[in-house]
Amino acid sequence: MLKRDNKRYIRHKRTRAKISGNSEKPRLCVFRSNKYIYAQLIDDEKGKMLLSLSDFKLKEKTKTAAAHKVGELLAQKAIEKKIKKVVFDKAGYKYHGRVQALAQGAREGGLQF
Repeated sequence: MLKRDNKRYIRHKRTRAKISGNSEKPRLCVFRSNKYIYAQLIDDEKGKMLLSLSDFKLKEKTKTAAAHKVGELLAQKAIEKKIKKVVFDKAGYKYHGRVQALAQGAREGGLQF
């Protein structure tokens, strides 16, 4: 029997076969731990991380609010680097809760995906 994280890893690999980012349209990858949420903009062609952000130092009341704020801040910093379009990679997680809040925050901040 596979553990939950192993199943997520398998789902992530399956979607990564279809999704990739480049310098014009990087991949917005999400990692969700029990305590924090992390978001990265990755250029897969060059193998470089363009931008990274987490809610490690944010002081929000709920985890969902913190994830929404991370999405907004990530969008601000991406637009400063002249990145407006991204490919969203939810990394095998369900699209609800904190992952959805991060995506909505990024959209409200100005990113298109």
